[in-house]
Amino acid sequence: MVKTILITGSSGLVGNAFKKISRNYEKHYKFIFSTSLLCDLVNYEETLSYFNKIKPNYVIHLAANVGGLYKNMNHKVEMLEKNLLMNCNVLKCCYAVKVEKCVCMLSTCIFPHNTTYPIDESMLHNGPPHTSNESYAYAKRIMEVQCRAYNEQYKTNYSCIIPTNIYGPHDNFSLEDGHVIPSLVHKCYLAKEVGIPFEVRGTGKPLRQFIYSEDLAVLIMELIDTLTCENIIISPNEEYSIADMALLIAKEFNYENMMVFNDTFSDGQYKKTADNKKLLSYIYNKSDKSSDFVFTDIQNGIKNTVDFFKKNVNQCRK
Repeated sequence: MVKTILITGSSGLVGNAFKKISRNYEKHYKFIFSTSLLCDLVNYEETLSYFNKIKPNYVIHLAANVGGLYKNMNHKVEMLEKNLLMNCNVLKCCYAVKVEKCVCMLSTCIFPHNTTYPIDESMLHNGPPHTSNESYAYAKRIMEVQCRAYNEQYKTNYSCIIPTNIYGPHDNFSLEDGHVIPSLVHKCYLAKEVGIPFEVRGTGKPLRQFIYSEDLAVLIMELIDTLTCENIIISPNEEYSIADMALLIAKEFNYENMMVFNDTFSDGQYKKTADNKKLLSYIYNKSDKSSDFVFTDIQNGIKNTVDFFKKNVNQCRK
C-alpha cells in the first residue's frame, strides 16, 4: 500500500531536498509538499482543515521559523512564539486525524551550553541552551516534550530527528538572517563583485558539524519505517571550523586571498560536537536492512551550494 507523506515547510532548504529525492521513493510513498501559502500552520483551524483534506499516513514536520546567530539574538520573541504555535498545531492535528507516524525536526543547537562532548540524545534537557539562541532552542525542546507526552498518553508514534548544521541549495542566503554557510556564500559573492575584503564575523575558531540537505532527506527516508517514539541525532563525524568553511567558500569564488576576520562580533557557542553512533547503528547494522549511504563530501557540498547561488542569485532567498 502506498503511504501518503505530508512534508511541512517544503519551500525551505530540507523541503526542497525532499522534492529532489522523492522520485526515488514513489513506488511506496506519495509525497504532499506543504508551504505557508497552502496552509498557515500558526492557525489551528486552517491547519486542521488542511490535515483533514490530505489525511496523511506520515508527517515529516520541517516547518520552522529559523535563522542564524544574529537572527536568533535579535528576534527572540518571534523565534519562540511562532515555533511554539506551529509545533503545537501540527502535533494536535496529527493526533486529530490519526496520523500513523510523525517525524519532527529539532537541531543540535538546542542542546545545553555547558555540557560534555560528544553530546548524545539523552543529554537534550540536561541544562539551559546557549543564550544566543535560547528562544528557538526552548521552542524545539518543548516539541520534543510534546512528542513524548503524546506517545505516553495517547500511544502515538512521534519521533524527533536532531540534525547538525544543514546546508545546501535552496537555503536562505540572507546576510543577517541566514545560517553561517549561506550567509558566507552571499557575503563572499558581494565582496568579489565590489572588490572589497571578504569579512567573516568572529574569530573563525568555533567548530561545527555540517550535513548536506539531500543527505538529511535521504537519511530520514532510510529511517522513517523503523523509527518508533524516539530521538536520533543525524550528523556526519567530521567537524570543521568556521574559518575552514569560509576558506572553502572563498576558493569557489577564487577569492581566498581577500578573506579577513572581524573579532568584534560574537562567535556564539564554541562547539556542539554530536555523537552519531545511534544513527550509524540504524543505517548500517540492521540485520534486515543494509545501506550503501555515504555522506556527501564537504567540498562537493559547498561547490553545489555555491553553484546554486551563482545560477540563482536574482531569485534565491536572500
